Amino acid sequence: MGDNLGMAAQLAGQSLRFGWYFALNRLVDWRTSQLGLTRPRYKPTRPVPSTQELLADQAQLLMSDALAVRDGLYPPVDDEAASPISHLFRVRRMLADLPAAATRRADNDATTAKTEAAAADVPDYYAQDFHFQTGGYLSEESARLYDIQVETLFMGAAGPMRRAALRPIAEFMRGRDQRHVTLLDVACGTGRFLRQARLAYPAMRLQGLDLSRTYLDEARRHLEPLRGAELIEAAGERMPLANASADIVTSIFLFHELPPDVRRQVTAEIARVLKPGGLFVFLDSLQMGDRPGWDGLLESFPVRFHEPYYRSYAIDDLEGMFTAAGLTAESMSTPYLSKLLARRKRAAG
Repeated sequence: MGDNLGMAAQLAGQSLRFGWYFALNRLVDWRTSQLGLTRPRYKPTRPVPSTQELLADQAQLLMSDALAVRDGLYPPVDDEAASPISHLFRVRRMLADLPAAATRRADNDATTAKTEAAAADVPDYYAQDFHFQTGGYLSEESARLYDIQVETLFMGAAGPMRRAALRPIAEFMRGRDQRHVTLLDVACGTGRFLRQARLAYPAMRLQGLDLSRTYLDEARRHLEPLRGAELIEAAGERMPLANASADIVTSIFLFHELPPDVRRQVTAEIARVLKPGGLFVFLDSLQMGDRPGWDGLLESFPVRFHEPYYRSYAIDDLEGMFTAAGLTAESMSTPYLSKLLARRKRAAG
């Protein structure tokens, strides 16, 4: 029998989150307008969905999330590991940071990350202010504000989109003992997905790899008081991990922030560390043509936010890239604004 109570709780909770983040999204837009730092509105040449279409599709995402709970694919998930007071504190910090971020957006200035001490230790492509975040991915303040900023941008949909990656993992795990399974999350950031995986699989061995020490520190805090994960400070294109050491590798909203050549290096590394028959779960932005009526959103996104590699990602041949690395197709879906792919590493012979 399905967990109907869990489904109802999940749907109700996520609907409340949507309302909260929708209000924050409107507040941020209003405050930016009041500052007089908005750019002229970009008019895409490709079609865009109406607000009603977007809201209807987000409602479908929340229902799919709740049905996954009903079906036992994962438990009801609490995205907000912090207390309500801590959460409100971060909202206040986000609004306080808004004038500086809006000024950089208006000036197209994405250089504050280069002033961080850690910038000397990371590749050039990484030392910049993605999304015009203060300090890019290198500062403590950025690590503390990242989750609230992303959820506000997507009006509470980032968590449910991320959780969609648990569905192919649940299918892979049928009949397997989680105590003997290793999951590696590449570019784990603040550990949101690791927390969701830990709640679903308390005994699984979890690893998270990321270039940012401050984001890994935030991931440790985010995983408390749950059983932790092994967190590794390293680049995805040079993983300090043994061949065939992971049963599952996940990549959540990483590839659109990589230059084309680095995307291929990261893919090769993912294939290398996966065991034969292992599962690769890819979740990232939609690409051009995935939902043709929404292509205008993808065209506009890198104009509004500093996303220097997004345009190349939007037209990249992921199918050819993954196939060339020995990762064969299993499934593909498009939860809301995201693209979810499940691939298997070819078995030896």
